[in-house]
Amino acid sequence: MQISTSLLFDRATNQMGALQNSLATSQAQLANGKQVIAPSDAPDQASTIARLKGIVEKQDSYMDTVNSVRNRHQAEETTLNGVTDSMFRMRELTIQAANDTVTPFDRQAIAIELDGLREQIMSYANVKNENGVYLFAGSRVTQPAFGIDVAGKFVYQGDQSQSSVLIGDQRTVQLNRSGSDAFQRVVRTDVNGDAYGVSFFQSLDDLVTAVKTSDRDGMNLGLGEIDGLQMGVGLVLAKIGSNMNVLDAQQVVLEETNLRLKTTLSSVEDLDFAEAITQMNKQMLSLEAAQSSFSQISQLNLFNYIK
Repeated sequence: MQISTSLLFDRATNQMGALQNSLATSQAQLANGKQVIAPSDAPDQASTIARLKGIVEKQDSYMDTVNSVRNRHQAEETTLNGVTDSMFRMRELTIQAANDTVTPFDRQAIAIELDGLREQIMSYANVKNENGVYLFAGSRVTQPAFGIDVAGKFVYQGDQSQSSVLIGDQRTVQLNRSGSDAFQRVVRTDVNGDAYGVSFFQSLDDLVTAVKTSDRDGMNLGLGEIDGLQMGVGLVLAKIGSNMNVLDAQQVVLEETNLRLKTTLSSVEDLDFAEAITQMNKQMLSLEAAQSSFSQISQLNLFNYIK
């Protein structure tokens, strides 16, 4: 091989170029705190990083869903606890009104409070969450769950649709519930012994009317029905509590999974600064040595005579 000035210059230039590229890569890694700056630098590693990030994003999405469903369930639980408290008070007032020592005038006064409690329960039935969604309307979340029909009765106008959402790869939880589930009907028997259903709010209306008119049979019937209504609300609260337990357990699983995934991702993606700084210092020394050597060799007189 013929040794020439151009050959030596080309080799020195290529060597210094390679060292400069390595140094630039190390500086970029330090600036970004990442091992891989461009996918072409390490295709396999870049693919692993992308896959892990996709899994982490999916877990984060599940976590957001868990928090959203929990907020909705908490709103339902608070509302139904308010319904339960109001019904307990209605029961106390009805027992008081049914006492023989209470006069019709006194029952009128008691009925006024009962009316207020009934209206309060009706407002609970049409409660909305912070997103403006009616909690007990089934899937018809943009319209009030209950309304007044042509006969002036408070009736359910949502639907029976219930939906579930994924909170894990193979884990779902109920998202919504209908008003007829939360505010269940009671069963009455007519004079012929045939059973028929009466709506939650019709039962409350009849109870208030019985107190207003001093109808003792109506008050006794109302007391029995209000116990059944409270039991129905209690069962719904139990379901909500069960779902909340599922959400809490799933949140723990998601948090632990996310921690493992992010630890793995960090080991693949994040830069070891101590090692990277050491490597960059070596590259800087190698580049400085190459530049110094080239500077000295390029000035030798012998280069002027070797062809």
